[in-house]
Amino acid sequence: MTLILGPVALCAGYLLRYVSTATALTSQQHAWAEAQPFAAYGQLLAYTSEPALLTLSYAVFALGAVLLFPAFIALAGCVGGELAFWGAALLVVGLFARLYFAGADQTAFQLTEVLGLDQATHATMKEYVDISYGPWRVPVWASVGQYAGSLLLAIAAWRSGVFGTARSLMVLLAGGTWMGVLKGASIPDVLVTGLLCVALLPMGAQVLRERLPAPTGRSKLLSW
Repeated sequence: MTLILGPVALCAGYLLRYVSTATALTSQQHAWAEAQPFAAYGQLLAYTSEPALLTLSYAVFALGAVLLFPAFIALAGCVGGELAFWGAALLVVGLFARLYFAGADQTAFQLTEVLGLDQATHATMKEYVDISYGPWRVPVWASVGQYAGSLLLAIAAWRSGVFGTARSLMVLLAGGTWMGVLKGASIPDVLVTGLLCVALLPMGAQVLRERLPAPTGRSKLLSW
């Protein structure tokens, strides 16, 4: 089930983050936000305009990261082999980083409630690097697991024959999405995670139907 729900929730999270920012900011505010060195300025401004919508978008995004944990484990189990194991393990480490960033996002948003937008933005941006990197830079190093893990898992899925070249590339591309605190989403982010849905949903459906092919054989459904 998580092979279906995980990528769908993450894609919905990206879409909601893009739509919520576009909805919350006026054209002048968009222009101002684009001129800033970090997306965090625009995200904090958007939150003060539409707090409920921004909270929903960030919550769905975090839920997607949680649901992808068992999804990647299930994919590695279907693929089989040590390469798939390490790929999934690194991807899970990257998901831990996403949850750390989600906590930092929520803290920054709540500061606007207590301090107001100007003071909260100043405080957040003054310490933005340390907040983003985390204690001993553990979260930022953990985020590397997403990129390395998606590469290993995509190669393993292709070598085993569980995925063909197209779906393996979809998994790889999805691993290239950004990581960090108060990042703004874009249409390419939505499209890339949509490709992850295309890659994983048929396998999730097969698992639900209990007709998953053996890892060593190519399925007509999954081989492209």
